[in-house]
Amino acid sequence: MEVLIDASYRPEDIEPLPLEELATFILTKVGKPENTEVSISFVDDEEIAQLNEQYRGKAGPTDVLSFECDNEPMPEEAFAMGEEPVYELGDIVIAVDVAERQTAIYGTTFEREITILTIHGLLHLCGYDHVTDEDAAIMEPLEDDLLAQWEAARA
Repeated sequence: MEVLIDASYRPEDIEPLPLEELATFILTKVGKPENTEVSISFVDDEEIAQLNEQYRGKAGPTDVLSFECDNEPMPEEAFAMGEEPVYELGDIVIAVDVAERQTAIYGTTFEREITILTIHGLLHLCGYDHVTDEDAAIMEPLEDDLLAQWEAARA
């Protein structure tokens, strides 16, 4: 798996976090193929607010946005050439300052908040959602379970 991380905003806070390992762990747990590629970018409030307005029609910053790419199984003929093509799952954008403010609201640490947002964003890329109660009843317990598994693996 390839996890591309853009920590150009607040790199001193983002680079020490085990984000590549986290993303690989989660994608493996949800059954994504080894040739999966995902990008995670960390941005300021202004950039996330612009993206939120542009793509969701909502004003102001949000904590995480996910932009799907392939999200479909590779066709068998794609493997006929003997080389496995890249499965571009998508891009996640996380607002670092929003995450930091949420630590006070939810009583988490910065690392745990970034971890939660990364898992949340990855699940969105994998087709999970929480718009309806039925969807939330699937996504939210899965998110909690994956977080617990990650934390247990790191202990």
